[in-house]
Amino acid sequence: MKNHTLWLSSGLSQILFVALLPVWLRLLNYLHPVVLAVVWMCLTVFVFFVVYFIRKQTIHVSKNIIKIIMITYSIGLLILLFMRPANQNYSQINYIPFKTIIGFLTGNGNFLVAFYNITANILLFVPFGIAALMLSKNPSRLRLMIGPTVAIALIEITQHLTKRGSMDIDDLILNLFGVFIGYWLHPLIEKVFKVR
Repeated sequence: MKNHTLWLSSGLSQILFVALLPVWLRLLNYLHPVVLAVVWMCLTVFVFFVVYFIRKQTIHVSKNIIKIIMITYSIGLLILLFMRPANQNYSQINYIPFKTIIGFLTGNGNFLVAFYNITANILLFVPFGIAALMLSKNPSRLRLMIGPTVAIALIEITQHLTKRGSMDIDDLILNLFGVFIGYWLHPLIEKVFKVR
């Protein structure tokens, strides 16, 4: 039965990835090609979770495997954040909370870019919240708040200094929201992914 679930999860995730390939390929106009690997990784893990959750089965994973997955994921994310097409302007700075978000929600600019910016800034950081709780035993609330805030702020500042991205308080807000969603989802994720 577990073998069947493994094959079902693998097959469904790859079919879904290929079916949505036209959408993923449009992202290549704005992002580094590694976006395909990051999307594939996220989609595969998501489908595995859904299939195993529905079938009430579990996957046992060691902390070392989680660390390797998160290091690989982090490298992919850093490439996405710092290796963008050179034909874009990265000189803007936004210190006004929700200014960029409201601009996207009111229809300013390309829909795909707006959708990607809001959803990706949230969803791409959800795994960090989940992994933080999977890898730590009883971390303090202060550590769970300060750690991601400092890390994301450093990314924003570095993007600005290297001219590889715009420094935007809304990116910080959306990224943190993603991490906090990961914290909130952790108990649900633990029903499928059991840490050894």
